[in-house]
Amino acid sequence: MSDSVEFTPRTFAVIGAGPVGCIVAAFLAKGGFDVTLCDVIPALLEPAIQPGILIEGAENLQQPVTRTCLAIDELEKIQPDVIIITVKANALPLIASAIEVFHREGAVVISWQNGIDTELELAKSLGKTPVMRAVVNYGCGLVKPGHVRMPFHHPPHYIQELDPKSKPAAVAVAKALSSTGLITEATDQIISMVWRKGILNACMNPVCAVTGLTMAQAMGDPIVFQIVDALVKECIKVARANEISLGWDFYPHAIEYMSKAGDHKPSMLMDIENKRRTEIEFMNGKFIEYGQKAGIDTPYNIMIRALVKAIEPK
Repeated sequence: MSDSVEFTPRTFAVIGAGPVGCIVAAFLAKGGFDVTLCDVIPALLEPAIQPGILIEGAENLQQPVTRTCLAIDELEKIQPDVIIITVKANALPLIASAIEVFHREGAVVISWQNGIDTELELAKSLGKTPVMRAVVNYGCGLVKPGHVRMPFHHPPHYIQELDPKSKPAAVAVAKALSSTGLITEATDQIISMVWRKGILNACMNPVCAVTGLTMAQAMGDPIVFQIVDALVKECIKVARANEISLGWDFYPHAIEYMSKAGDHKPSMLMDIENKRRTEIEFMNGKFIEYGQKAGIDTPYNIMIRALVKAIEPK
């Protein structure tokens, strides 16, 4: 990728027509960009052009995208400047391999996902230069295909390049996203942000997935809360052992944040209910992996991952 500041993205592809992908696709299209929404499930794509993606809640709009496609291979004909990946992290190896076939120098690929090290999965196939990582600060759920409920939107969102010479491109992408209403800033602290969000996900998602409780119910149950609390402390210990900066007050922040999470189901519980594979390996699995690297025992993460993996095949 050129280190020139002249990178001005105009064509975007969003891989994944779930709630996260629908939101970024709709905002980009509203901002006047050429947007292709890609998903393997035809039903998820059908409303995206007519009548358009509907977002309700913290933001309210209805916006059609430019086009849709059912296979990543079809993006070769479009040659988007930016590809934003919003699907579950467990699909990344296949997606990265598909993009590698047609990826051209100068095009950007962004991991717009939950989980730790998702950007590194992309870099295995594409190299570091085109790959970026984003941290997104909105909540969402799919009411039905093309119809998203957005309970909160707390910008700014953040993006960072893996390769320092791609910094101008990251700034350009942030500017483009901001122009649509998805206020985004280029940062050099994305790893800290990813881990902070990763801890919250690793403590709330699997506990709700195993118990069937909403986030508010899990935090409000004094017995279940003991598991959440133990996971928070264990994950913080792993992060600090790996020299990840969380801030001195992260523990009370995490507990307060999850206490206000609301009476809704996190994504992993919805995955279990809909008989889909979860992202457990990119959440708790990563804390186990990094714990081993630093010589930190992770019995609570091992336990909760095992329970989720036991439920998945059912």
